[in-house]
Amino acid sequence: MNANIEPPTGMTQGEWRARVELAACYRVMARYGMSDLIFNHISLRVPGTEHVLINAYGYLYTEITASNLCKIDLDGRILFEPDVGFGVNLAGYIIHSAIHQAREDVQCVIHTHTRAGMAVAAMDCGLLPLNQFSMRFYNRLGYHDYEGPASETEERERLARDIGTHNALILRNHGLLACGGSVAEAFYRMYSLENACKVQVDAMTAGAKLRQADPEVCEQSARTVEGNSPVRDPKLWAALIRQLDTESPDYRS
Repeated sequence: MNANIEPPTGMTQGEWRARVELAACYRVMARYGMSDLIFNHISLRVPGTEHVLINAYGYLYTEITASNLCKIDLDGRILFEPDVGFGVNLAGYIIHSAIHQAREDVQCVIHTHTRAGMAVAAMDCGLLPLNQFSMRFYNRLGYHDYEGPASETEERERLARDIGTHNALILRNHGLLACGGSVAEAFYRMYSLENACKVQVDAMTAGAKLRQADPEVCEQSARTVEGNSPVRDPKLWAALIRQLDTESPDYRS
């Protein structure tokens, strides 16, 4: 992604590009109804460092720009924050740092409190293989039991354990989490998980008998999606960026 604007003095081009891409993700998430007022977070590693970019606590997703993102280390120390001094939400730091610390392959982490995601997070059955969106998560989804608001650093170890090598996690009685090796990958994975939850809630609400696909077909479908996933197709993210640049280009500032 071309940032179009020179980075501030002392900031690398790599960090600035990461800031622009992360700000874009916040705006796209809001556009698709996956934000929760000033709560929830999306985090992204600063290339070549152990530092992480994350939203300052107090901004709506529609207000996020490249320059008002905070930079923290994995111990939660703020290395850069915008002049408003909102700081970083503790729960966001705990959840996101748990994944970044445990998984070097993960660059971006997204956590949501959507209505459909929280509904499925409250179901004993978890996510069912009812549709193509949910098939991609077959045997590829972790579950983390609710421990209250994420306020204790000790929970990070259990979050890391429960996601394991998966790239998606349902936080029981809480919400959803998805991650990936890029912003585009994490976004599309969360988009898919969110839609899988929406379809499940709609199907259950309809009251009809639910039909689950054969386990072998589910596994084959998941493997196929992994090999031919839109998260690896740059055209998808590029299309979303074109729309954003037309309608809300200030995210780059």
